[in-house]
Amino acid sequence: MIDPDVKLLYAIDKALLAVMILVIMFGMGASLTLADFKNVLRRPRLVFIGFISQFGFMPLIALVLSLALNLPPAVAIALILLGCLPGGTTSNLFSYFARGQVALSISMTTASTVLALFMTPFLLQLYTSPFTQKISEQLGSNATFVMPTKDIVLSLVLVLVPVCGGMILRRFHAGWAKVAEETAGFMGMIVIVYLLGTAFYRHHTLLFSTPWPIFVATISLGLVGFLFGYYASRLLGAYPIQQRAISLETGIQNTPVAFAIILLSFPNFELQNDMLWVAILYSIFIVMSSSCITLWMRKRGAFDWDVYQNTLIHARLFGHQWKTDYPKGYLPPRIARDPSQGALREDSIRRD
Repeated sequence: MIDPDVKLLYAIDKALLAVMILVIMFGMGASLTLADFKNVLRRPRLVFIGFISQFGFMPLIALVLSLALNLPPAVAIALILLGCLPGGTTSNLFSYFARGQVALSISMTTASTVLALFMTPFLLQLYTSPFTQKISEQLGSNATFVMPTKDIVLSLVLVLVPVCGGMILRRFHAGWAKVAEETAGFMGMIVIVYLLGTAFYRHHTLLFSTPWPIFVATISLGLVGFLFGYYASRLLGAYPIQQRAISLETGIQNTPVAFAIILLSFPNFELQNDMLWVAILYSIFIVMSSSCITLWMRKRGAFDWDVYQNTLIHARLFGHQWKTDYPKGYLPPRIARDPSQGALREDSIRRD
């Protein structure tokens, strides 16, 4: 689809990506403590919903989109790769702005990042076999294309190293860890805006020559993920603040890790540009779609967020067994269950 000789990413872009991945993952680690891993065990049902959404539904919808839209093999592999990735700190940030349960979002990010070491390579092997076979046929000369599983695992391990470094900093210097956490989010946004801006400037002609199924696939992956996470968690009894967190965590994949895997695991692959272009398009559209959905969620969730905060204040003042009584009919049906029990109390474990 894209000429392999075309430079989608220049040396400065790759250097900035490397720095961004290092800083973002270090900042993510700086936001974590051992208590966060314990919190995963304290909310297994909700984290399990997130796990099914993240590693069950997203790879499957990527496969369905690839087959339904008859995407080129390299494009399909890149889309499935995006579907198999964990969430990242971006979803935590959007969850905060959307009045979602940030502690749940962080717990899900923590769990999915660790599980990605095993789930991402496994799911890629499971779902990409039809497309790797097609690439082998295209290469001809009895050549066989196989997924570089070891390189992918190594890429994920390298990405997790700065996370461990951030956690060590948080353990011994909480103040500096807070600075690293805030710097990571800011720097990440700056680099993403720069990369997207330069991509538009250098390769705007590619936007007009890209086949429409690729646009549909890269836009739909995030949007369908948002919808599935929101309504699946709703059906399973999650509160609205949890639905928003699970929805954003499901739809927003860790694209810096996608770039790292593509660049490190497919360095001599002649179709690498096709894969990079899919990651670039997804990055563009997920920022736009998640921003719109966050604004909608923030407006829709204003009332139940106030109830949630009020309940937390009562719990801290009077103890977790305190029951906040609201006038009959005051609470809308979607939060009419006792808001002082269960999920709403969990955030007292961690600041939100």
